[in-house]
Amino acid sequence: MSAAPDGFADPQRPDGRACDCQEPDCTILDCPILVVDDTAFNRTLIGAFLAEAGFRRVSFAASGLEALAMIEAALPDLLILDIMMPGMDGFEVCRRLRAMPETADLPILVQTALSSGEDRNRAFAAGTTDLVSKPLERTELLARVRIHLEDRVLIRRLQAYRARVEAELSIARSMHEHLLPTPAQCDAVAAAAGCRLRAHSAISPHLGGDLWGLLPLGGGRFGVYLLNVAGRGVSAALNAFRLHTLLQELGPIHGHDAAGLLTALNDRAAGLLAAGEKATMTYGVVDGGAGRFIHASADGAPPMILDDDGGPHFGLATGLPIGIAPGTRYRSEMMELPRGGVLALYSVAVLEALDAGGTGIGLGWMIARAVAEGEGFDAVVRSLGFALGQASGDDHTLLWIERETAP
Repeated sequence: MSAAPDGFADPQRPDGRACDCQEPDCTILDCPILVVDDTAFNRTLIGAFLAEAGFRRVSFAASGLEALAMIEAALPDLLILDIMMPGMDGFEVCRRLRAMPETADLPILVQTALSSGEDRNRAFAAGTTDLVSKPLERTELLARVRIHLEDRVLIRRLQAYRARVEAELSIARSMHEHLLPTPAQCDAVAAAAGCRLRAHSAISPHLGGDLWGLLPLGGGRFGVYLLNVAGRGVSAALNAFRLHTLLQELGPIHGHDAAGLLTALNDRAAGLLAAGEKATMTYGVVDGGAGRFIHASADGAPPMILDDDGGPHFGLATGLPIGIAPGTRYRSEMMELPRGGVLALYSVAVLEALDAGGTGIGLGWMIARAVAEGEGFDAVVRSLGFALGQASGDDHTLLWIERETAP
């Protein structure tokens, strides 16, 4: 390595990192810069310009081979490269750096006396980021150095932010998955009511606010809810988790009363959700012994029951969303669930994927056809596949509750 001019400290660190600017809150003055020039005077001149401007981590190489070795040991944030050097020239240095993934986006500021358009095009074709003309002019050099280092730092901050968001989404997605009932829990709760419950649930890569759950009630009954918090990302997931916690608190008190549970949940949620935040929800009690489904809706997708007459029967989807207006009172509706009948509960994303008007008719006849053909839940999920794939990557849920044909 060529010795740095007097007054310039060697920026290399024992831990192998280039400098503190690997952190997203660094400034451009902390970014490592490598100056490559076979002429000692030019190295000294460029070093003096950079030092006067406050750049603290500048290193130097006298040849292309030396520069590549230094870059392999510690990646700089900017390369100031002489294009005309003996041995390995700047063109070859650029080509080699662009061929390596770790340096493919390294800013390369070439200093050159080449003036023809053909020579400049050749430099850009080799991988040059920008050009500065010789003889060097201090103001132009520093302006270009600042531009490229500011871009470098901004990209690093954006990458760090993206990594942090992805990590948060991964944690939230894992939490979401752990809150959903397991197949064993579904079997136990539904069997106690003389039913079979199957679920198809997909969590968006962007993490939405869909969540569903069960409330064991005893006496051949169980509660089931389908919740959809507006928005996406961690904030929507956190609101879904908050409402899930409230439901676990309120379930033992209001679980037998569908309208009462929604009313109590709304009153509690109004003080929990921020202004403008809301959730749609359907909650109902499946009574396997009596053969009925009593539910209340807070602007949720309408429940659907298919019986042996083959046609879908829809419940109401009235009521304001959760969190809009404290003091809202919801009302319950009863639907008959005959033996062999199917109760379908589904998220808004499923409804929107199949029915532009939001009526549920397309979904209803799809399920009716699957039931009539004897294929049931699996056929419905297969039929939904394409339409749900067009639903903008949103969360979606389909619950299939079938009452046993014999007591």
